[in-house]
Amino acid sequence: MSAESVPATAGELAIPHEPTHEPAHEPTLEPVREPISAATGAPGYRAGRTLRLRVELARQLYRRRTQVALGLVMLLPVLLWLAFQLSRPGPATGSLTLVDLAKGSGPNFTVFALFASSTFLLVVVVALFFGDTVASEASWSSLRYLLAIPVPRMRLLRQKAIVAAGLSLLAIVLLPAVSLLVGSLAYGATDLVSPTGESLTYWQAAGRILLAAVYLALHLSWVAGLALLLSVTTDAPLGAVGGAVMTSILSQILDTITALEGLRDYLPTHYGPAWADLLAGEIDWADMTRGVFSALAYCAVFCALAGWRFARKDITS
Repeated sequence: MSAESVPATAGELAIPHEPTHEPAHEPTLEPVREPISAATGAPGYRAGRTLRLRVELARQLYRRRTQVALGLVMLLPVLLWLAFQLSRPGPATGSLTLVDLAKGSGPNFTVFALFASSTFLLVVVVALFFGDTVASEASWSSLRYLLAIPVPRMRLLRQKAIVAAGLSLLAIVLLPAVSLLVGSLAYGATDLVSPTGESLTYWQAAGRILLAAVYLALHLSWVAGLALLLSVTTDAPLGAVGGAVMTSILSQILDTITALEGLRDYLPTHYGPAWADLLAGEIDWADMTRGVFSALAYCAVFCALAGWRFARKDITS
């Protein structure tokens, strides 16, 4: 067989060629994007623009519990007036009862309404606004989404506390305002007569009642702080509200035990009725000053603990 007829091997037939390469493209360097967080945020992010007060206030006013709470506060004076109208006069005893005094004038009716509501109803209202504010978001599983917007935790807690404080103050002021209106229409815009026999003119009494509302708002700040602490501790709104209310009731019970003597001064509810000193001709500010200082001290401690607890709270579980 001739050399020409011998088939060449694959190695002989493979003529080496330089491999053809496409022109190399340099990798495109994309900017490294940091994850969005409350500290860095997206471009244009401003922590101070998240969860504005008007937005949170609108959310809370739209809630049914806010509407019911404010409605009950406004309805209480009307219910008291109806109860007085339907009640039968008792036998004459020769002395005036609180109900008799309440029917004497509009200011007297307002003072009675404050006495009837300051130890329980207003406590429940303040505990409701503060205890429900964070716990309800956690129970609805919406708290994690609020923080993922992202809203800084301390800003969220502060905004909610400010709105709760505004609603609580509104309720505390509404009660004497509506009571004075109802009482003045029903029993006349005349002088206030205190149980001790001292009297104040109508406008003097109106000013004292306003001061009483301010004192009650400051005094109940300890309830607000405790309810806020419980609200960031538990995911059950009823537990937060009920815990604050039960603490107030327990403190009032302990305050009636005279054997505790000076220890009662450290109870948060001890100076609750001190606003009654405003009904005298000469005001004694001593107990009210102690009451305000005690309440604000308790409030500061509870709010500090609430901030510390909320900053470490696991909101993903």
